[in-house]
Amino acid sequence: MSVAERAGAAVSRVPALAVLAHYLVGYRRTWRAGVFSSFLLPVLTVLGFGVGVGAYVHRGVGGVSYLDWLVPGLIASTALQVAVAESTWPVHSNFRWIRTYHAQVAAPLRIGDILAGHLAFVLFRVLSSTAAFLLVTALFGALRSPWAVAVLPVSLLLGLALAAPVFAFSAAVPSDSYLALLFRFAIIPMTLFAGVFFPVESLPAGLRPVAYATPLWHGVDLCRAATLGVAPQWSVAGHLLYLAGWAAAGWLLARWMFRRSLVV
Repeated sequence: MSVAERAGAAVSRVPALAVLAHYLVGYRRTWRAGVFSSFLLPVLTVLGFGVGVGAYVHRGVGGVSYLDWLVPGLIASTALQVAVAESTWPVHSNFRWIRTYHAQVAAPLRIGDILAGHLAFVLFRVLSSTAAFLLVTALFGALRSPWAVAVLPVSLLLGLALAAPVFAFSAAVPSDSYLALLFRFAIIPMTLFAGVFFPVESLPAGLRPVAYATPLWHGVDLCRAATLGVAPQWSVAGHLLYLAGWAAAGWLLARWMFRRSLVV
């Protein structure tokens, strides 16, 4: 059996792979536009924050240079931004504008296949973006431990923990104006105050529990422990279970919202 035949057999057994293939075919036409920025953005960010701002942080943070401390937070933040960006307007447009999901459910595909295939593409985008960021920061010498490779699976779990509930939100809202509100009142504050740019301990005591409750802080703490080769502030198992809980709850909510919108 040829490779193409084996791939076709796999797709027929797992319909979600056909949905994933649909998005990959579309991405094949547009990937060149994003490759340059995938490497340019990390370089500019590391130079601007890690080297520029870091020059004023003379004692570093936690006994390491500000650049080394910042990099894992930026990687986790990149996973967040890519996951949410791919789970907002693309999902909303598939319901309201181009109605791709309606065509897929008429194929027929099951709701779980449609959701799983699109989420798989989002995770592919998260993995490729964080891998590029990891490579750039490695070239800057900002990775202090071989455990830094663990950043990739952590970023995937973080991406799923964020993408799944955002899928549900994007499916539920009647207008894309709500997506801008999501970024303004949830994503941007989470990025600023979840330990990416400064320790959560620097926040007022009353705000720290809010930061600790965000999925991003758990991803940042795991990524920071991996790149620095130190123990995380919280247990590894606790972090993973917390992110897995967000992913599972988001999956169930998204599946319910998709079914409510697509099944008559």
